[in-house]
Amino acid sequence: MGEKSPPLSEGEELESFLTELEKDAQVKEIAGLESGFANLSCSLNGVLPGLYLLIGSPSCGKSAFVKQLCDQVAQSNGVPVIFYAFAETKKELRIRTLARLSGLENREIRRGSPFILHWYGVPKRRGSDPERMPPSWEKLRKAAEAARGWLDLIYLFEADEKTAFKEIEERVREVKGIKGSEKVMVAIDDSQRLGHSDHGLDERLALVAEQLQGMAVRLQVPVLATWPDLRRETDRFSPQEWAERVAGADTVLVMEEDAERTKKLIKPNRAIDLHIVKNRGGEKGKLFFYFTPAFSKFTEAADSLTL
Repeated sequence: MGEKSPPLSEGEELESFLTELEKDAQVKEIAGLESGFANLSCSLNGVLPGLYLLIGSPSCGKSAFVKQLCDQVAQSNGVPVIFYAFAETKKELRIRTLARLSGLENREIRRGSPFILHWYGVPKRRGSDPERMPPSWEKLRKAAEAARGWLDLIYLFEADEKTAFKEIEERVREVKGIKGSEKVMVAIDDSQRLGHSDHGLDERLALVAEQLQGMAVRLQVPVLATWPDLRRETDRFSPQEWAERVAGADTVLVMEEDAERTKKLIKPNRAIDLHIVKNRGGEKGKLFFYFTPAFSKFTEAADSLTL
């Protein structure tokens, strides 16, 4: 075993640190990765290494939001993304992505090519831009082919009761080696299932957050985890209360439906508020989104940021 290197003072480390900063000559508006949502990226100062905890009631759109964000991180930054899902299969996650990219509804894609061909037929004009094509199986294929490059950066894993923190960490190291990239993003949907079942949900939250934050620090990667708020509506914490309950997270995001804004939309579309209640890397505030469940698609509302 080799001898340990003697500790270096900050003065001794200064020159190497300045050299490291000089290597990155690119002028950036944000420090971290682009999220694909302009206001979110601005508020967070980009997606940086650390634990991002997204909290919300069941079926509020957390899974769809995280999958879209992961796709956009891979597409915008050329960075590998690892996605662990406890409640959804790979097939369901792929359908979400294809629906958002192609403009074909989730339920239509689930029925397969015979249904789509029967219902829509073959487009008369076969353009190369999926955005301008009418609904069709050809449109779906075009959208998938256009995304193939960045889809090569996405790794999906179906998690179960045997999935442990150690396995996730090993997968991250493995993907870093395969892709030759130190930059990797990790997403864990329904992260409460990582904790020991003999602990209550509140106790498990602190334990899981501590483990995931430690993983993010060791691997120097952003870890985005979802957590359900299972309380009755009258007993739920306010967004700010969640910030005080999760000491281990670097950033706490709380998602909730805006009932008043939703009334102005065509059902089943929903207006969603995303509260940034804790953020060590940037600003706190509230962002406004529109969620279209049929296409598993979130869009930022105009002038969506309030501080």
